[in-house]
Amino acid sequence: MRASPLIHQEAYVLSLSFNSLNLQSLSVSSTNSSDFNLNNTTNLKKTQLQKPQISSGFIVNSSIEVTSSRNFTVLGKNFSVSRVKVVNLGDTHLSELQNSSEFVRSSSFKDGIGEVTTDGVVENEVSWVKNELNLTKVGKIDEEIEEKKGKKCDVSKGRWVFDDSYPLYTNFSCPFIDEGFNCQGNGRWDKDYMKWRWQPQDCDIPRFNATNMLELIRGKRLVFAGDSINRNQWESLLCLLTSAVKDPTRVYETRGRRITKNRGAYSFKFVDYQCTVEFYVTHFLVREGKVRMGRKRKETLRIDSINRDSAKWRGADILIFNTGNWWTHFKTKAGINYYQEGKQVYPHLDAIAAYKKALLTWATWVDRYINPHTTQVFFRSTAPAHFRGGQWNTGGHCREARRPLNEMYIDNLDKDHIAREVINTMKTPVTFVNVTGLSSYRIDGHPSKYGKNPGKKGSSEDCSHWCLPGVPDAWNELIYHQLLIKQQKNMYAR
Repeated sequence: MRASPLIHQEAYVLSLSFNSLNLQSLSVSSTNSSDFNLNNTTNLKKTQLQKPQISSGFIVNSSIEVTSSRNFTVLGKNFSVSRVKVVNLGDTHLSELQNSSEFVRSSSFKDGIGEVTTDGVVENEVSWVKNELNLTKVGKIDEEIEEKKGKKCDVSKGRWVFDDSYPLYTNFSCPFIDEGFNCQGNGRWDKDYMKWRWQPQDCDIPRFNATNMLELIRGKRLVFAGDSINRNQWESLLCLLTSAVKDPTRVYETRGRRITKNRGAYSFKFVDYQCTVEFYVTHFLVREGKVRMGRKRKETLRIDSINRDSAKWRGADILIFNTGNWWTHFKTKAGINYYQEGKQVYPHLDAIAAYKKALLTWATWVDRYINPHTTQVFFRSTAPAHFRGGQWNTGGHCREARRPLNEMYIDNLDKDHIAREVINTMKTPVTFVNVTGLSSYRIDGHPSKYGKNPGKKGSSEDCSHWCLPGVPDAWNELIYHQLLIKQQKNMYAR
């Protein structure tokens, strides 16, 4: 075995015993010794690495000194941080370490994965590594995660895995699914569409933990602003969160409103966590209006003016925006005497050009009114529709689909490219949540003919929205993943 060069770096490994959570900060000075063991870890203050088990052939003989410690609270749990100086470590490889409740795996100081447990139940998988110049988060909760092979992980690329432990709620356990998304309640007999879990190809993302998510948004406002697909995702999140609330009366709409397609503003309060999860409809993010042309007043889209409800978005701690599906509507697509800037109404304007102008208007508003130090902003990509044999109003359908597709089917790349382009020009950090590709496989996830009660008349099928439970739950897992990343960055900024 080759000897390692002299190194000096700090490694942070998060572990949790049955009673406390400890973060060891290891200041490491390495010599050319190739073998070491961790039997001396009993000198660590409040350490959980009390039962070392050696794998990969590495043994530790080291001197360890606790230099400082402090306490803090995250997700309602007490953390104890100890700064530990470790000298005479040989190789940069750490082997598997066994502690009193679970284990922390680390393949090297620059690449580690840890498991945090409470009473033996895995809550989150985290690990950090800090060198002398900068802090690099690694493991299973970063947007781009270094795999053991050194690859970067794009969580939007992967496959759907059948998982019997899903769904995380049902239409019986969640009272907030409106009729259009309640496929089981409307007579859909197959259930496999609810049991698919998104698996990135080069890494893992944490399973949605409703209790942890509620702690992340404790005392905060989480706001969805967008079209009916965003309402679809908002209802999904309500259902996911409610699954962790023992008393359903502790979750209610602040104005007593029942969720229907006819209303465009809702605010649900989770009393025990003093947080709200809100939705405000805005099909285009910009203002819809009318302009007089001769003797008639024509509907227009004010692509230079933000939506009238934008004041309700301000002050939110988490903002999740979307727009996209309505830009393929016949009015927007035709673009004839429809788009307006100032007093000018464009006789003809391409929908994609108008879409970019509208997003620039939205971006200007965000940069002007949103404080990036207090608000985290997301923009979700366009979710694909799967109409076959026509569109929603011309006999299009997807009713025969029972399994995901084997190949991607994407028709929104132009809009997603523009959204990324606009976001890259903004002063305010915005996280682009790419759900287009992963959703494109899921032709089986739409309401189809089960978007309404079987007793109601109507021939059109819904192949653009999504059954709940279903695909939007995976979108919310990606949001949860990003909020965990933000929470950990804030922890280190203290």
